[in-house]
Amino acid sequence: MGCVAVVIGISCLFPASWHFSISPVGCPRILNTNLRQIIVISVLAAAVSLLYFSVVIIRNKYGRLTRDKKFQRYLARVTDIEATDTNNPSVNYGIVVDCGSSGSRVFVYCWPRHNGNPRDLLDIRQMRDKNRKPVVMKIKPGISEFATSPEKVSDYISPLLNFAAEHVPRAKHKETPLYILCTAGMRILPESQQKAILEDLLTDIPVHFDFLFSDSHAEVISGKQEGVYAWIGINFVLGRFEHIEDDDEAVVEVNIPGSESSEAIVRKRTAGILDMGGVSTQIAYEVPKTVSFASSQQEEVAKNLLAEFNLGCDVHQTEHVYRVYVATFLGFGGNAARQRYEDRIFANTIQKNRLLGKQTGLTPDMPYLDPCLPLDIKDEIQQNGQTIYLRGTGDFDLCRETIQPFMNKTNETLTSLNGVYQPPIHFQNSEFYGFSEFYYCTEDVLRMGGDYNAAKFTKAAKDYCATKWSILRERFDRGLYASHADLHRLKYQCFKSAWMFEVFHRGFSFPVNYKSLKTALQVYDKEVQWTLGAILYRTRFLPLRDIQQEAFRASHTHWRGVSFVYNHYLFSGCFLVVLLAILLYLLRLRRIHRRTLRNGSAAALWMEEGLPTQNAAGTL
Repeated sequence: MGCVAVVIGISCLFPASWHFSISPVGCPRILNTNLRQIIVISVLAAAVSLLYFSVVIIRNKYGRLTRDKKFQRYLARVTDIEATDTNNPSVNYGIVVDCGSSGSRVFVYCWPRHNGNPRDLLDIRQMRDKNRKPVVMKIKPGISEFATSPEKVSDYISPLLNFAAEHVPRAKHKETPLYILCTAGMRILPESQQKAILEDLLTDIPVHFDFLFSDSHAEVISGKQEGVYAWIGINFVLGRFEHIEDDDEAVVEVNIPGSESSEAIVRKRTAGILDMGGVSTQIAYEVPKTVSFASSQQEEVAKNLLAEFNLGCDVHQTEHVYRVYVATFLGFGGNAARQRYEDRIFANTIQKNRLLGKQTGLTPDMPYLDPCLPLDIKDEIQQNGQTIYLRGTGDFDLCRETIQPFMNKTNETLTSLNGVYQPPIHFQNSEFYGFSEFYYCTEDVLRMGGDYNAAKFTKAAKDYCATKWSILRERFDRGLYASHADLHRLKYQCFKSAWMFEVFHRGFSFPVNYKSLKTALQVYDKEVQWTLGAILYRTRFLPLRDIQQEAFRASHTHWRGVSFVYNHYLFSGCFLVVLLAILLYLLRLRRIHRRTLRNGSAAALWMEEGLPTQNAAGTL
């Protein structure tokens, strides 16, 4: 029996004029004898294929985010040198004006939308212009110069704000916070003059600029605040506020301030900072454990030196609660220390000459022998119309011994320079960065910046001090020292090396074998300013808005993801139903076709024998 074409019309999927014809003519016999087995196998194969297809798409869509998460901060640091995309509407901006003693500088910062994780801080970085240069501008003099004419302050600072306004997109001005923070120069002014200057800023700036600028955005910050901001900025750039990702990362157990009875948490170890400028020296580091005090007086002093703060956006979360010790020592900077040292030489020499009838230092032929100056160098001290002549002997060890009394150490426990309280440091599990004079003393002349080694440093310093000044000048003329090293640096390198060494090891009590100090000018090739820490701290609550929006988006994203999965399963189910319907329809048509063939054959046989058909017989 030959095969007959079967015509199937699927009106629900195609126009009525369309049709498909399936003809078994010429097909292998197995298609007719094992059709049900083939249907089952086809259905199973289709189901497995669709399921595999859905799983692959879902994995590719959602798995990549997890794999790339650990590299996001690294990539952010790498791409930090790229120009800021000012056309990106999701980028936010912030402005900080640092009003120092010698001048004022404006810094423009930017950051992308917060990722929605309340444990993460804003990813703030310095804005860069089209030439990839940091958006920074400086003007002189310092703002304190307008103490007697505060009405001129807003005009003085306008060039900085105009500069910032040109770089921040106009549409972002009203939501861009502006902070004007004044430091050392303003601190020494009377409170009435400070208030007059700040009032002029708060009155005039909102008239000419649309930045987000409230009363709390202009203030004179303390040395303690400045130290905390510097500590925050450096540790942020180092990535010490991020979550622990690798087992080999340095960690520390921390008793959260205010919850000492609770179990200690483990997080990344933060880095301490040492900063020796020309006038003052500063130290700041985290105090992870609860500290005890030798006396009630010491406890009162400690309250002014310990800063407790939460960098996180949620005050109820303790992930970013820190207790940081910050101490500033005026007169312990490199230049101020040298001045104190020379004042002592002058006073002692005049007194000894008067008591003993000597003429030491009064003529170039009878100079005062200074162990803290390079060998055979000539120098002089002038005060009150009198001159003391000096000649260097270049004795590094004697220089150290001579300046030790200037540390003003006491026998009381837990103290440092000037007898000021200092909480214990866990030297075996700590890390410090030394800036300014710590870097200049090790790098400019000795070329040993970076990892600090006390033994190597003292040897290099001894050799330098004991070298004749004529040889040092020859080396300088040949360009063997750092490009920014000048004759002043060469002249006082011996003294400053001894001063840095004594401050670090005797003043702050770091052991001579301490290996975790890095002297640096920049961190990750960037000059880290305290202004970065200031804007991090002052914008810490801004992520709350983004977190709420992200939570809303995440819930919808979840449903979109669920919908994505269900839509594929729904499509698969519909496809299988349609496939089964078609196959069942084919089977039914096949049976009807066979029945029709059998009935047609019987009627033809009855007609050949002259008998009526079954229908006719049924009517009799």
